[in-house]
Amino acid sequence: MPGQTSLEPKSLCILRLSAIGDVCHAVAMVQQIQKQYPQTKITWVIGKVEHMLLKGLPGVEFVVFDKSLGWQGYMQLRQHMKGRDFDVLLHMQVALRASIASLFIPAKVKVGFDKQRAKEGQWLFTNKKIAPQAEPHVLDGFMNFAKAIGVNVEAPSWLMPFGQQERDWAHDNIDQSKLYCVISAAASKAERNWHAKGYAEVAEHLTAKGYQVVLCGGPAQLEINLANDIEKHANCALTNLVSKTNLKQMLAVLESAKLVIAPDTGPAHMATTVSTPVVGLYAHSNPQRTGPYNSLDFVVSVYPQCVLEQHSKQVAQLPWGTRAKGELMDRISVAMVTNSIDKIL
Repeated sequence: MPGQTSLEPKSLCILRLSAIGDVCHAVAMVQQIQKQYPQTKITWVIGKVEHMLLKGLPGVEFVVFDKSLGWQGYMQLRQHMKGRDFDVLLHMQVALRASIASLFIPAKVKVGFDKQRAKEGQWLFTNKKIAPQAEPHVLDGFMNFAKAIGVNVEAPSWLMPFGQQERDWAHDNIDQSKLYCVISAAASKAERNWHAKGYAEVAEHLTAKGYQVVLCGGPAQLEINLANDIEKHANCALTNLVSKTNLKQMLAVLESAKLVIAPDTGPAHMATTVSTPVVGLYAHSNPQRTGPYNSLDFVVSVYPQCVLEQHSKQVAQLPWGTRAKGELMDRISVAMVTNSIDKIL
């Protein structure tokens, strides 16, 4: 395998700054490395928001890189890495800003993506490559970084850094008299969001089945507005926790849910880390690449027909990772979503 070594590194640095879903995938890889190489000292260079979710991850030293600081952020990273020398750097992000950051991380071996996936010139910043894969899920791609340092990869599992304090918060803020499902309605880009009326009808479907419905999301105005619109359209009571949880509290909320409904967004992958099934809603990206890893059988996807219309080719004929563009989420019907829900419940 390209770049593979059987030597256990004494020190290992991981460079993966963002996003929430991707760092959730990376945790599974990190914990497999820890299982096989328990003596390896692991440092993770991570984004500011993502650190809020993962701080306290056992056995990992975090170095926060704040991209909003511009060049000052790089200088802080340089200062933090002064006098250090890692055996291996796993450079797991193709964005040019991450590759620039890699210049300030001293390492004998710098492992990056294979040439086909090393976009934005990432291949110029590494001296070893992971093995190429034809059509990998993002998580499987990350696992190849573990394989590149000799780890025997198993099915992914997670031990996320949250505990009783967060579980108590969820218990205190959600009615415990009946089971609940979560709708995490908003993605980071508005075009990836389904419409409020559809979510409201799904909430009514869940309520009719005897479940309460909890809305989850972050503090962005887009998320707050969408949650408010869902409440306006829904002819049932909803518990609206949008903007009211931190990321660790959200993990606890997701953990106790019977299922989560979400578009292509971080909480779908957070739910996967706590073993909660997810009904993912996809139109723009291939869920076989970016969907909730353990819930791909429940995904609602109009992606194949969207890319066929836009590219006049089937998914299998297109480069892996091809995206569809435009306002496409309305093609997902309420019936598609409720049918997938009923498979789980």
